[in-house]
Amino acid sequence: MILTVTLNAAIDKRYVVEEFKEGEVNRVKECAYVPGGKGLNVSKPAAVAGASVVATGFVGGHAGNYIEESLADYHVKGDFYHLKAESRSCINIWDEKKQKQTEFLEPGFTVAEEEFEAFVEKFRGLVEKADVVAMSGSVPKGLDGTAYQKLVKIVKDAGKKVILDTSGRLLEMGIEACPTMVKPNIDEIRMLTGKHCDHIEDIIEAAKAVHEKGVDVVAVSLGADGSLVVSDEGVFRAVVPKIDAVNTVGCGDSMIAGFALGFEEGLSIEETLRKASAISAAAALREETGIFVKEDMERLYPQIRIEKIG
Repeated sequence: MILTVTLNAAIDKRYVVEEFKEGEVNRVKECAYVPGGKGLNVSKPAAVAGASVVATGFVGGHAGNYIEESLADYHVKGDFYHLKAESRSCINIWDEKKQKQTEFLEPGFTVAEEEFEAFVEKFRGLVEKADVVAMSGSVPKGLDGTAYQKLVKIVKDAGKKVILDTSGRLLEMGIEACPTMVKPNIDEIRMLTGKHCDHIEDIIEAAKAVHEKGVDVVAVSLGADGSLVVSDEGVFRAVVPKIDAVNTVGCGDSMIAGFALGFEEGLSIEETLRKASAISAAAALREETGIFVKEDMERLYPQIRIEKIG
């Protein structure tokens, strides 16, 4: 089983308008509501790929019930800690005329210390049943940089693999607990190492520096240029074919799902990177975030080139 953690889950609302006009009434042509948050955007593609997935974290109120119940549509089991306060909504407005999107991200509820401790006890039980744990995204108000650090340590102490995908202080402190894998972007790896990372050689050296801190796998996205991984097995670069991307939002989360699947299946890091890259590219071909079609993934899989560069 793959366990995903979304501490700040949301209802993602996508509004399509003909032309977004600031300060005026805007008529919505179409809208869609889906359970959101980075961890849930890992859950959905992992389930599409056939994994047994349980999603946990915090939800609250009627909105929280909707988030948990709607996960069944994606074959994901929700097992969240429930609060009285309402879960947040995140609104994405797509302007058809300008071909631009505008986002409004609510901060969400505040989690008290005793609520976090109660969640931790629930989390311990879920970890016992999991093979891989993937924790992603921001944390609610009331929690600090130690939140992920504590959760990573629980997974490590249980002898399970754990992926941490977050940013800023949360990432910096989470790395101290030595997660199995992190996936920083260029800005994040600069923050972690103080290196400029203007060339791929610099990025590799920065990733090696994080790897030497006790992180088994350090994956860095290079955008359209693919991604690279530093691990005990070596340094690998994935080169993906050019595609006509429809929606790149959440592709990084789909990549995390691919890594979780590879870890669960016991694949080599080379094959894990190929699978993660194929799922991420396939997800970019679909409008809904975190969703891909298996046929797309299977078509792209043999086209992805994995180079050992160190």
